[in-house]
Amino acid sequence: MTVLRFFLNLFVFICVLAGSSFLVMAACLMVRFPPLFIAVLLGCGLFAIALTQTSRRS
Repeated sequence: MTVLRFFLNLFVFICVLAGSSFLVMAACLMVRFPPLFIAVLLGCGLFAIALTQTSRRS
């Protein structure tokens, strides 16, 4: 059981490390390429609008 818990913790650590490195890489790319930053902002805005529209219908 201890070995299983160790592998679970190792998997969680690797996933957190990969996720944080992806966020840092995405932030660096958005600083380097401004159209990508604009596209991300536009996508987040559209997603927020879609969430408000679906919450009104429910």
